[in-house]
Amino acid sequence: MADNIANAGIYKNALFAGLWRENPTFRIMIGMCPALAVTTAVKPSLTMGVSVIFVLVCSNIVVSMMRNLLKPHLRIIMFTLTIATFVTICDLYLKAYLPDMSEVLGPYVPLIIVNCLIIFRAEACSSKSNLVVSILDAIGMGAGFTLALCILGSVREILSTGNWFGIKVMPDGFVPWNAISMPVGAFVTLGLILGLANAITKKNKKD
Repeated sequence: MADNIANAGIYKNALFAGLWRENPTFRIMIGMCPALAVTTAVKPSLTMGVSVIFVLVCSNIVVSMMRNLLKPHLRIIMFTLTIATFVTICDLYLKAYLPDMSEVLGPYVPLIIVNCLIIFRAEACSSKSNLVVSILDAIGMGAGFTLALCILGSVREILSTGNWFGIKVMPDGFVPWNAISMPVGAFVTLGLILGLANAITKKNKKD
């Protein structure tokens, strides 16, 4: 009974840590390249997030299954080869079935190979944990990453176009903030959301 409760706690922590306490974008601040580059709108943000979830889950499964065979001096190479395999699958799928979105995302899908988040979870979790924990960790971290991208994409799309997910949400008199769709807008939006996240964290600690 005690073991079941302990395992439930481990599984819960693995699944939910990435959503807020260890959110890759807003708390740990890793994998920031796509967070700044592809969040001009919600659709590319969501597509990138789902792509990262796919790669993260698949690579964590493979790394967890071969964790007892990994040699210290070869582990990073094995991580990179594993990640590159699934990134290639994802990239080819987007080119075949979502060519317009693949063009919008450009080189940032292949660059998932060197995304710090995926290598970090392979080293910190899946290379040391069983299959269930590794899968839950990948889902939680991937969902947290996707949530962060969609928040950034939503703010930037609404302020720069007046639309959300391609649907008009702002009144007719709204003047688009064109600068928000530019690189400077990505940094400003990210900085403001990080400040809000820090304020929420401090408030929760005081309470």
